[in-house]
Amino acid sequence: MPFKALNLSEPVLRGVQAAGYSDPTPIQLRAIPLVLGGGDVVGSAQTGTGKTAAFALPILTRLGAHGKTRVLVLEPTRELAAQVETAFRDFARFTDLRTVAVFGGVGYGNQRKELSRGVDIIVATPGRLMDYLKAGTISLRDINTLVLDEVDHMLDMGFLPVVKDIISRCPRERQTLLFSATVPPEIQAIASFALRNPSRIEVGVNRTVNESVNHALYPVGYAQKFDLLLALLEKTDFDSVLVFSRTKHGADKIARRLKSANHSVAVLHANRSQNQRIEALEGFKSGKYEVMVATDIAARGIDVAGVSHVINYDVPEKPEDYVHRIGRTGRAQAVGDAFTLVTPENEKDIRDIQRFIGAKIPELKLEGFPYGPYAPRPDQPPQQRESRGRAQAHGDFPQKRGGFRGFGGRRGQR
Repeated sequence: MPFKALNLSEPVLRGVQAAGYSDPTPIQLRAIPLVLGGGDVVGSAQTGTGKTAAFALPILTRLGAHGKTRVLVLEPTRELAAQVETAFRDFARFTDLRTVAVFGGVGYGNQRKELSRGVDIIVATPGRLMDYLKAGTISLRDINTLVLDEVDHMLDMGFLPVVKDIISRCPRERQTLLFSATVPPEIQAIASFALRNPSRIEVGVNRTVNESVNHALYPVGYAQKFDLLLALLEKTDFDSVLVFSRTKHGADKIARRLKSANHSVAVLHANRSQNQRIEALEGFKSGKYEVMVATDIAARGIDVAGVSHVINYDVPEKPEDYVHRIGRTGRAQAVGDAFTLVTPENEKDIRDIQRFIGAKIPELKLEGFPYGPYAPRPDQPPQQRESRGRAQAHGDFPQKRGGFRGFGGRRGQR
């Protein structure tokens, strides 16, 4: 079914076409008619499947023309707020509807100026929005549509009390849309408080990895971890690579070492200023930087077309973060690859991830890499040093059967 069969307005359809969209994704096919119908909706789908357009397109159609501030979209991070605002602007380019992004890390001046001009849609992070509400700069009295986006991430960041406060300030008679990559039981607390008899949409299995992503583990001794990262980058034919670190300090260290090896690198984490984060993200999108090193703030905060590879330098702490991280590649039906560097102390985390996704992740060995002993970190206590057996201790891992770029796969080696 094409977009034009979904009863979207003509200006919005023109915006969709100008943005390069052709056919709606499954979440869009199911959500757009429900949102147009005016009812509350709980929608879940894997990351990269088009959730933003699933609510933005029908909202813009229902708004029609410029007027009062009628739509509030809550996002957990600055990056997501900026990206969702950009999506609304792109889709609304042939209308007179106005959108503003409200988030912290930058001054209030430009945001206040945009708000004073009159906007139809506010895309905001909870903290900065509360600043404006307490100051009386923003009023929610005319809100008729409230969108709670990436709610599971908001819960992880501890925003639930603030979100409940914001919801209580919105009119009771409104449409509420809740979208998330996963819908854990804790979200029911928000759903029962904020929504009325919502329609529920679930596209795909929340715990599964996008089928367009090839992913694998690369076991290595701790002392050779960075060397293997360099070797993977050298032997992989990539367009752009997103490297994940567990910590901000680790991300900075990895970036410094990659720069020393003559890679063009950007860094994205919470300790970077907003201007630094914007420059890093824009530089990564434009191709100025071939590698982005980031913490999990970027697992759901980056929507960049053409991220060909994700490398988990550090195994994520939570199994669901594995799905979100590698979901940064293979987006919108493109094909991507995801590699995870695994040292002995990661064994329990890997078992938890495989149990979570219901599948065993293949273990691969990089041909030509001089593997040494598969040794754990020196500072790990003995009970965490679980033996992987003699075969793996000598680097005798299963050989790759093809299918990954750069290792006998579809794009060859550099």
